[in-house]
Amino acid sequence: MSNTSSATAEARPFDEVLKASPELQDQATLDGMSELITKVAPLLQGNRLHNIVDLLAAISDVIEMSDDAMLQKLMAFYEDGVASVWSVSNALRYSSAQAAQADTPPTMWQSIRRLRGDEDARRGLDMTIRLMSELGRQSRAAHRPITED
Repeated sequence: MSNTSSATAEARPFDEVLKASPELQDQATLDGMSELITKVAPLLQGNRLHNIVDLLAAISDVIEMSDDAMLQKLMAFYEDGVASVWSVSNALRYSSAQAAQADTPPTMWQSIRRLRGDEDARRGLDMTIRLMSELGRQSRAAHRPITED
C-alpha cells in the first residue's frame, strides 16, 4: 500500500470514530468533552493553544536532557540556596533580638569601639563591604554600552 492509500484508509469521519468508541458512548464522557471544547474554543480560535503545546514540548525537551549530573547540580544549587536563606534568616533574627534587648541603642562611637574588639563583627563588616563592591562592579558592567562585533 502507498502512503496516500493508507492515510485515506485511516482517515474516518469524526462521527464514525464516536460510534466506534464505546468510551465515547457514555453521556458523562460526552458532557465532559462538550465542556472541555467550550473552554478550549477561545484558545483554538486565537491560536493560543499552539503556545501551550510549545511549552509542553520545551518541558519535554528539558526532561529528556536531564541526566544525573544535571540533577545533582540543581539539587546542590537548591540546597545551597536554602542553607543561605536559613543562615541569613537566623542571623537577622538573632541580631534583631540582641538589638531589642538594649534599653537605648549604642552611640555611633560605641558601635565603632565594639568593632575594634570584636573580630567577628569586623569580619562581617569586611564581607559586607566586599559584597557591596562586587554588586557595584556588576552594576557598572551591566550598564556599559554594548560594543558591536
